[in-house]
Amino acid sequence: MTNESIKATRVALGIEYDGAAFHGWQRQGDQVISTVQGEVERALSKIANHPVDLVCAGRTDTGVHATAQVVHFDCEIDRGEKAWVRGANSLLPPSVRITWASRVAEDFHARFSALSRRYNYVIYDARVESAIMAGRVTHTRSTLNIEAMHKAGQYLLGERDFSSFRAAGCQSRTPFRNVMHLRVYRHHRYIVLDIQANAFLQHMVRNIAGTLLEIGAGKREPEWAAEVLAAKDRTVAAMTASPYGLYLVAVEYPEDSGLPSPELGPGFLQPLP
Repeated sequence: MTNESIKATRVALGIEYDGAAFHGWQRQGDQVISTVQGEVERALSKIANHPVDLVCAGRTDTGVHATAQVVHFDCEIDRGEKAWVRGANSLLPPSVRITWASRVAEDFHARFSALSRRYNYVIYDARVESAIMAGRVTHTRSTLNIEAMHKAGQYLLGERDFSSFRAAGCQSRTPFRNVMHLRVYRHHRYIVLDIQANAFLQHMVRNIAGTLLEIGAGKREPEWAAEVLAAKDRTVAAMTASPYGLYLVAVEYPEDSGLPSPELGPGFLQPLP
């Protein structure tokens, strides 16, 4: 039997990782620096006994975390959930974990089949930074007005041109994205920016967070968010917020995909008993 006659099996995985330990998701050509994709592909290739190429739902930058990244890959033989999860995890660094594995239809695509992505941006507003949460939250000494931040976020809902919130190097063919919900609220010691959209431009969430932080600190009025959006000019918005504190927490797919629905993370935001 030739390699060409072997029908590939498509497998989807859920992946959780601490982005502070890596230079982003995407594998780099020189392979000198450590990336999440590179680490997971190396582990899966050993299990599959052939090279594995991953396709992800959303590429994350250096320092950005994920509790529910979704990927897919094709393999010659489906080794089963135990091998893909427990076997691969035994080969991965402790900052990366595969949380589930599921065989999917051959036309499933982790990126193009996704209906939406959801991020949480977590802020710790306190006089002193947290040693324990360093790299996991964005710290500000300002006492933030979360009502003003939430009000400002409502100006960004709907399908809009987000040119003012895209990185200069963003390669997307269109600046239009559909923001389905944007909520700012306090959860115990933290302030959470919870945002969901069909897709995101490069640095879009961090640029929105930077603008809302300015508003929350009282430097701008909530209506400024609408003015920034209408300008379609990145230079009029606030600085890009730190990647620390940004989590990819959910990717939505059609119900017939059969994928599990993990609990929203990160874990420290779960309700206290």
